[in-house]
Amino acid sequence: MASTVALVTLEDYLATSYRPDREWIDGELKERNVGKWEHARVQALLAAWFVQNETTWGVQAGTESRMRVSPRRIRIPDVVLVPTGPQPEVLVDPPVLVVEVLSPDDSYSDTQERAQDYLEMGVKAVWLIDPKSRSGRMCLENAWVLASRLTVPDSPIYCELETLFAQLPSRQNP
Repeated sequence: MASTVALVTLEDYLATSYRPDREWIDGELKERNVGKWEHARVQALLAAWFVQNETTWGVQAGTESRMRVSPRRIRIPDVVLVPTGPQPEVLVDPPVLVVEVLSPDDSYSDTQERAQDYLEMGVKAVWLIDPKSRSGRMCLENAWVLASRLTVPDSPIYCELETLFAQLPSRQNP
């Protein structure tokens, strides 16, 4: 028997708080994979690095903010950088940077779909950081590049992954 999905209007979605928050994709509510400790730690370290450089880079950092990537989709990226200045409750203009920190439960296809939504919105740079493999990728001209230094083209914005991952505890064998 086929399951039925109850669609939610944009107005109802925006008027409701979910714990944890959910994305709105073509009228459906989609649960986000809530990260575990390393995910949360990488997200916090990135946000701290970005906040430390906000004035120099002319940006503001935010975490887990609703972002309208198209008329039918609202995503909630892990970290965003937006130009300095007032921002709406739901971001509608493309951020300078979107960062997704992979959680153990993220699938490749879901991650690629999310990244494609950001790129189609006009986001200048998308980074994917994987705490498990201690690696990162950035999208350059629609191609994913593995890199130890993530950058935003035509800007001073960067992150040295070796420095970031050095702030994580060393792995312990179970």
